[in-house]
Order: sequence, then structure tokens, then C-alpha cells
Amino acid sequence: MSHNIFKSTTDFLGVFDDVSETDAAAWARAASLKEEVHEIINDAWERAEYPTHLAKRLGDLDLLTDGLNIPGHEHLSPLAAGLVQMEITRIDASLGTVIAVQPGLAMRAIDILGSGEHKDEWLDALARGEKLAAFGLTEPEHGSDSIALETTAVRDGDFYVLNGEKKWIGNGSVGDVTVIFARTEDGNVSAFLVPQDTPGYSAQTQVGKVSLRAIKQAHIVLENCRVPLSAKMPGCGSFKDVARVLTATRVGVSWMALGSAIACYEQARDYALERKQFGRELANAQIIQQRLTNMLMDISQMMLMCRRVTDALANGTMRPEQASMAKVHNTRAARRVAADARDMLGGVGILLENHIIRHMVDIEAMHTYEGTDTVQSLIIGKKITGMSAYK
Repeated sequence: MSHNIFKSTTDFLGVFDDVSETDAAAWARAASLKEEVHEIINDAWERAEYPTHLAKRLGDLDLLTDGLNIPGHEHLSPLAAGLVQMEITRIDASLGTVIAVQPGLAMRAIDILGSGEHKDEWLDALARGEKLAAFGLTEPEHGSDSIALETTAVRDGDFYVLNGEKKWIGNGSVGDVTVIFARTEDGNVSAFLVPQDTPGYSAQTQVGKVSLRAIKQAHIVLENCRVPLSAKMPGCGSFKDVARVLTATRVGVSWMALGSAIACYEQARDYALERKQFGRELANAQIIQQRLTNMLMDISQMMLMCRRVTDALANGTMRPEQASMAKVHNTRAARRVAADARDMLGGVGILLENHIIRHMVDIEAMHTYEGTDTVQSLIIGKKITGMSAYK
């Protein structure tokens, strides 16, 4: 029996026909939020308001684990985690980013790099959505070259003193704790769990965003921010440890891009079937059918990319450059699908009530974060040629 919840032409190749009952149940829980989210999200997006109660709703449905093993919570398989990320982003990409930031980055960092005490203190509350967490890696002068981070951590007796800045940090100004990456005196990269009410930690929500407006990103300033030695996360000693977190997150972004592309395609398909021009349905026009076919081919390829890379992640054989390929391929394809869908709706395609324009501009953020198109391409290029085009 197929547990594929797509009931239309969306999964044309049946890529998800063999989803297990358990994985389909998690997918269905995510899909159940559609009406609740759609009632408020356009207004929240337009006003740049962060509906944090929706993060709690994700926790209530046990959808804030992203495949992590957290006592007291359902373990989602990599495929279930991907389907949840796809479905939530299909509803809204800002809410999808909550999953990308909270379990995808911050909780994964705590799980991989943190001590037993760190995990006991934070993971359950974060999985329930009772607390919000941030992942502080990117700096004002170091985005794609985050390996060159300048934030410092200097030992001072029983404390570390943190100084530096972070930028584009989701939940960094509205959360409870931030994972801060900094260089210690030996030059190595370390990670620290910093409660956001720690003296010396200040964060301003970034304004003027035209993408992912219903989630807050922050510019963080650390000025003589003192944290106890116990705040240092023992599993982080180099940037290779940071990369372990980022690689898994790139797979998540490929699922996000798929979710937004599906939302745009389905809206355009349904509109073409209902809208009449020149005495007939738009869907009866050859050019419309061709464009829908092109969109569906992109989506089918995106599905196959997600499924193959996620299967490799599940069996432990996924290579970092495969995650890069999934991310860059799917965000490029999502851009094409969204542009076609917006155009097919004509003037009403720019109205938030039809959702496409919101997804279209949100995809622009996906295309950039967790590694830009160029950086992902160069990671793949290095594997192809054996030569690094970046230093």
C-alpha cells in the first residue's frame, strides 16, 4: 500500500510511493499544519513578524528533531526528516527555516559537539519548542569563507571571554541560547553554548529583509562576554567538526527548495485549470501545458536528487560533495519553477494571497544560505578535478 500523500500529478514518477507507514505519519503531521499556518503567515510575512507560537506547534507535533536521537522523542529517519522539511516549507519557508536553524543547525551542533550535560540541559526543551536556539557561525566579514572566522575566546581563570561579531543568525535576537564558534588562543576553532541573556551578548534583529520575513535573523556583538569553562563544547576542535553539522544541513536545504517549488507548481497548475481566458481554460493552451510539464520535470529531478542523497545519508555513504550537488541543483531548479509559476498567474502572481511570490523571494535566501551556489559548485569542482579553486 502506498503512503504517498500527494494525490495529484505532483509526484509524477512515484518517488515517494514506497514511504513507510511510520515515515508517512510524520509527513502527515507536518501537512496537518497547512490551514493553521496559511491563516496567518501572509500577514506575518508582510509585517515581518515572527509567529514563535508556530515553533511551539512544531514541537507539539514532535517535528523539531530532524533525525536526531533525543530521549523522549520520536526518532525520524533521514527520509522522514526530509519529508517533514519539504512539507513544512511547502506550507511556508520561514517556518521551514525554523527547522533548518533549530534542530538542523543548533540542536545538531549540541548533539554532535556538546557534552552530556549540554544535551541534558537543552535538547529536550528545544525539541519541544519551549526554547529557541541559534547557530552563530557567519560573521560580517566572513560568510562563504567562514573558516576564517575572527571571533575570539580567551581563557581567563574559570571563564572564557568572547569577543567578536556574528551576522545573519536565525533566532539570535529572539531565542534562549546561541552556539558561538570562536578561535581559542591556540588558533583552533571551538564552540560555546552562550545563553542570550549573558552580559556582553547583544543582538539586533536585522531589518530590511525581503526574504524569509517571518523569521528573525540577528547581528550579534560579543563584547567581553564571559562564559564558564563548562560552556565550551568538547566535540569541536577544528572547522572539520563544524563541517559535520553543515553537510547534513545542506541536504535539508535541498528538501526545502523542493517544498517551495512544489507549492509554486501546484498553485500554478490549479490556477491554470480554473482560470478562463479567450473562452477556454488556460490549461487548454499548448504553451501552458508545456510550461507545466517543464516545471514538473524539474520537480521530479529534485525529488530524485533528494531521495538518492538522503538514502546515502541513511546508510552512511553520503559524501559532502553529494550534499553540495543536491543543494545547488535544487535551489537553481526551484528558482526556475517559481519564476514560471509567478508568470503564469499574471498580475495576481504578485499577490501574497496566492503564495507564489512569497515562496519565490524566500527561495532566494535558500539559494544563498548554508553555502552559496558558487561555493557548492566549487566543492563539486574540486572533487571532479582534484584541484581547489578556493583557498
